[in-house]
Order: sequence, then structure tokens, then C-alpha cells
Amino acid sequence: MFHGTDSFYARWRSRSGVGVILREGDEAAPAERLLQAVWLHQRLHRDHLKTLDGQPVKVLHPGFKNREAGPDFRGAVLQFGGELPRSGDVEVDLRSQNWRGHDHAPNPAYQQVILHVVWEADCAAATRLPTLALSNVLDSPLHELSWWLGGEPGDVLPEEFRGRCCAPLRAVPLDELTSLLHQSAQVRLEGKAAQLQARARQTGWEQALWEGLFRALGYKHNGWPMQRLAELRPRWQTPHATVTTLQARLLGLSGLLPAELTRAQASADGYLRRLWDEWWRERDGFADCLLPRRLWRFANLRPANHPQRRLALAAHWLAADPLPGELERWIVAECADRELEASLQQILQVGEDEFWSWHWTLRSTRMATPQPLLGAQRVTDLAVNVVLPWLWIRAADGGNESLQRRVEHRYFAWPPSEDNARLRLARQRLLGGAPRRVLRGAAAQQGLLQILRDFCDHSDAVCDQCRFPELVKDWRAQRAPG
Repeated sequence: MFHGTDSFYARWRSRSGVGVILREGDEAAPAERLLQAVWLHQRLHRDHLKTLDGQPVKVLHPGFKNREAGPDFRGAVLQFGGELPRSGDVEVDLRSQNWRGHDHAPNPAYQQVILHVVWEADCAAATRLPTLALSNVLDSPLHELSWWLGGEPGDVLPEEFRGRCCAPLRAVPLDELTSLLHQSAQVRLEGKAAQLQARARQTGWEQALWEGLFRALGYKHNGWPMQRLAELRPRWQTPHATVTTLQARLLGLSGLLPAELTRAQASADGYLRRLWDEWWRERDGFADCLLPRRLWRFANLRPANHPQRRLALAAHWLAADPLPGELERWIVAECADRELEASLQQILQVGEDEFWSWHWTLRSTRMATPQPLLGAQRVTDLAVNVVLPWLWIRAADGGNESLQRRVEHRYFAWPPSEDNARLRLARQRLLGGAPRRVLRGAAAQQGLLQILRDFCDHSDAVCDQCRFPELVKDWRAQRAPG
């Protein structure tokens, strides 16, 4: 096989270490990264795959690379023997004994694993899971696969594993695609608005807003415990409560207030003492609604998204207390499209906090420079997921169509948010790996996410019985001239 080893680029590549991913001191085994790439791209003799107990395995889809805690691949579609195809997760390890060695068995994140893929098996440590060893079914020698991976974008889905809607969508002109995504985004806006309206019928508009804001502050990891804290707001928010008092209550109720002082820095210890001075007098009154710490997830969490810091921010909003009214005044005020994000950030951003402007968490060291408690990225998330849907449904509930149109204008004019793993996957699977600039604004991003929810999340990785590709073709035919 030709590797281009005589080219100058290949020599640069070799000197840089690209493609050299065999395990040091053990050339008979690959690095786990190579094994994961082999599985993702199915660089295997696919017609000869059998589990350790001799059961044939057909890989209908290898699944999607998981960038968070848990199994290496989510949503694989496999067929064992003569059984019907099954959807589930796949874990990749060098040896079968790693399943127990890494404590996967008792971990709830691994409960949906249907196949353990390994380089070689240790029968003495075999699990009850179907296990597939790859050492004898590679489609090329290890050194060739190692070279291949060095130039292959390991997280890009091979063409045959992209969604069936990829081809029709890739042929849609950008203006038409944006129009389609905006239609989907409108559905998403109205869906989020309806959810807020349903909650408002039970608790009132203001409480529905606070629950939505808390849930959004929890981001994808901690939305549910954050929402539960917001549901308890009638109990812990009292008139004229200070920021420190509210921070103490929220951190105490959440189970995130350390039981002991840090004993590491005077600034942290002093702040914790003030929190405990507030909390110890009140905690017995909240004993029936304290959240267990195990509800919270911290794996792969950015420091700025830590729930302790988010709760500290929420305490500032609640201590000031005019937030719902400020949002209602903001939506009727004149504002240029280019100033939308900054104008809302001015409302949601808070002044310097003597502790939280300088610390990511209660245990972290003091930062060299202060950091805002709310960045522009979170402002956009709060706008499209909570603030604008809440304002839109309030206008609809009051029969104010002109205000609804104003909210919609801001929704569709809002600048795009930062890229994330779900958007990247959607662009690969639905748009053939199109660059992020193809999504013109936050509404186009929201529209693409809505398509994932409406179609991809209700099908499997091989798009079984998904009608979206057919709908795209019909939609294009209807728009064609003549």
C-alpha cells in the first residue's frame, strides 16, 4: 500500500508524530483512539464479525461518537444472529477485563450498552455483555490503519453513515435552506412558548419565567435540579432578602454547600463562613426539600457553567427583583438588530460580586482577573430558549399581535450562538459536513435542532422509516418553477 512516504509532506508529518498512534512498547496493540476510529469507520471485515461466544454481528450503524461521560458510542444499530436489529450504546476498550477494571458495570451511564468492543479478550474477565474482539478482523494491518488515521478526520461520519436526508438537503440553495430552517425554528419557538404557558397556568407568568431561566442556567447537564430549585422559589425567596442570604439558601438547598471550610484560602473561608452563618439558622426549616448532591453532574462541565456559579448569578437577579418588568420594557424599546445581544446582556449581567467574580467554584483558587458571571453565549441561549418564547406567549395570551411580530423579528434577527457537539453532528449528518457559517443566525441553529428532535430522535442511526428525506424532496418539487 502506498503511503506517500517519499513526499516532503509525509516527512513533515512523520516528524510531527502525526499518524504514529501505536502503543509505546507494545506494537502488537493499538492505542484506544485508533480502535475507536476503526469502529467508527468500520475498518473491519464486516461479513466475518462474531462475538466471543460465536454469535454473528451485523453493524447496521456504528453509532455516534460520545464526547461526554459514558460509553464511547451512542445510538448504534446492531443485529445479533437472526434477531431483529437493536439500538444501543457501544463501549470500546483494549481488553475485556477493562469493563470491570473501569467500574462500568455499576455505572448507570453504561446501562444501555449492547456490545463491548475490545482489541483482545481475556476470557477470565469476560462480562455478560456480547463482546467483539477486533484483533483478527481488521481490514488492514495496524501500521497502515495508524497511518490512515493520521490524515482522516476521526470524528467526521463516513458518507455511507450520514443521514438519508443529507443528499437532498445538500442540494438546496442556501436561501431556500434558511427559509426551511426558519420555518422549523418558528415551530421550536412556539413549542417552548407553549411549555411556558402551560406552567404559567399553574403558577403564574413570573414563576414560569424563573423556572425557565433556572432550567436554562443548568445547561444540558443540570437542568432538572435547577428547575426544582426554581419550583421551590415561593419558599426560599422572601422580601428584601440580600444577595448573600439568597446565595446561602440556594447553595444550601442544592446540597452544593461544602460541609467544611476550604482551609486553603482566607477569601474562600471568609465567604463560606458568611454563607454558613446564614444557612445554619434556616436549614431545619428546609429539611423536607433539600436536594441530594448526587442529582448534579459535573463531568465535562466548563468552569463557567458550574451550578454553584449559576446559582450565585441567579441570587443577584432575585435580589434586584425587577427582572420580569425589565424584560417587558426591553422588548418594546427600539433596538437595532446588531445591538440585540448587547442590550439584553446589559439587563442580565450583574455587577461585580466580591467572591464569584474572582472564583469559578467554592473550591477553586482566586483568578488573576475578574470574570463576568454571564457571558454573551449564555445570553443567546437564555434569549432563544426562555426570554423570547416567554415574551411571545405573553403577547399571544394578551391578543397583542404587533408585539408578537416584534418578538419574532428579534428571534429571527438574533446572531448565532457558539457551535456545540449537537450542532456539529447535525451539520455532518443532515448537511454533509457544511461549515457553521451556513447557519445564518440563532434561529437557523434552532431550526436545525428542531429537525433533529422531530425526525432524527424518532428514528435510528440508519434513518429507518424516517420521512424527512421524502418531505425535503416534495418541498423542493413544490417550490420549483413551472
